[in-house]
Amino acid sequence: MIDAPVDTPAHSAPPSHPAPPAHLASEVRPIHSGVTATVFWVGEPAAPGSPANTSSAWDAHWQEHFGGVDDPRHRNGYLPAAFAPGENPFYIALPYNDMPAARRSEALQVIPWAHGQGLETAGPRRSFCKNHWVRLTCNGRTCYAQWEDVGPFNTDDSAYVFGSAAPRNTSNHSAGIDVSPAVRDALRLGGMGAVDWQFVDEAEVPGGPWKLTVTQGGIDWR
Repeated sequence: MIDAPVDTPAHSAPPSHPAPPAHLASEVRPIHSGVTATVFWVGEPAAPGSPANTSSAWDAHWQEHFGGVDDPRHRNGYLPAAFAPGENPFYIALPYNDMPAARRSEALQVIPWAHGQGLETAGPRRSFCKNHWVRLTCNGRTCYAQWEDVGPFNTDDSAYVFGSAAPRNTSNHSAGIDVSPAVRDALRLGGMGAVDWQFVDEAEVPGGPWKLTVTQGGIDWR
């Protein structure tokens, strides 16, 4: 499928897709094809089986840091209509948490990019997963987003997230990824749909609306 960057200004050249850095050459980064995506957002109210998204798995003050509720109905382009967010509005959730409290014992073994970058000696409050980039494709369109929360439903499905297994979850048509309103709109996804997604290194992410505000913050469990 051809990558079709979304809403590239007419005066700009289409963003390029640089070759993966050398340290990624041996990493296994499968393309997860036809995965059911559902929409979630910062500040989403609690629902049965799902807590309110005022906090994330890694940030107790997610809504505060984002700047407010990422209202999926009232938009200003890819942004919430009420404010300019302080973090990237292009975000996703995947069902693996490397830091539910302390770091999971298997994290270094299952997370492909956790080797060769000094992450083996990362401090006890550094997540290997938070802020990592993914590429998503749907309806002939491609966008990029950062991993900022955990779900849907599961928190330890490493065989799917980092491997080639199907999502362990069976709810919502076996949903395997949650996407933000900005991602929904960029892919013309609607409320639920099938996407292809793959982990990418930040150096591979082309310019676009997903690069205007890049989330840098780490774990905040204050």
